[in-house]
Amino acid sequence: MQTVIFGAKGQLGRDLCEVFRRESEVRAFDLPELDIADFNAVLECVSGARPDLVVNAAAFTDVEAAETEPARATLINETAAGNVARAAAEAGAPVVYYSTDFVFDGAKGSPYLPDDAPAPLCAYARSKFGGEAATRDANARHCIIRTAWLYGPGGNNFVEKILKAAETRPVLKVVADEVGSPTHTLDLAEATAALAKSGAAGVFHVVNDGACSRYELARKIVELAGLDVRVEACAAADFPMKAKRPLYSVLSNEKYRQQTGQVMRPWQEALAHYVQRRRRN
Repeated sequence: MQTVIFGAKGQLGRDLCEVFRRESEVRAFDLPELDIADFNAVLECVSGARPDLVVNAAAFTDVEAAETEPARATLINETAAGNVARAAAEAGAPVVYYSTDFVFDGAKGSPYLPDDAPAPLCAYARSKFGGEAATRDANARHCIIRTAWLYGPGGNNFVEKILKAAETRPVLKVVADEVGSPTHTLDLAEATAALAKSGAAGVFHVVNDGACSRYELARKIVELAGLDVRVEACAAADFPMKAKRPLYSVLSNEKYRQQTGQVMRPWQEALAHYVQRRRRN
């Protein structure tokens, strides 16, 4: 099997390369060598690899920056995503695109299903929802995976931000009214491989099982890392931001379980694995 992975240097891309190399030849691409906004360059890479699968893990992920750079977010998350999907289609290969829990407005109050109607609240969310449409329109053989609160090696993620803040602050104030599904990139990569093997098509939600607030997540991070830091709860309104975020964006894995027969492990277990993984590296 031949797999092409775009965004290979990112936190998800690294784990995708690790997981897919277990059973596949992998061609990995990222900036500065390749810009997925350049369709001809993407097409050359894909057609030359003759892949069985194309995975697009490249993304503009800075939620706040997207508010001031919406055109750039749209270029990468939507237009360039369409380039990757179209190149895969021309090579006769299915494509995987990653989207986000942020496509929902948080008003539902119970775990979101893939068929629930999106209602993005910010520029980043709109660009990712646009990327879903661009991917779907360009390649009939698409698998769109919505995920949430990703953390992995080398990423500028919530887990790393909490650990870094804990180095210099005795007290951390963390939002308690944002609830979601923390997800380890390694688990998402393995779930991607499982979906690919199953021939999955359409939209799926893949997150570590369970849900928590940012505050609960921060407390668990500090506990697992063995740090003597106090974590205090606060409200999202205490930290005004440019981008409006859903206060409740828990995703349901049920469709994924039905498709693959596999169950995502609890977020607490995945987080403990990640903390141990960091110590080994």
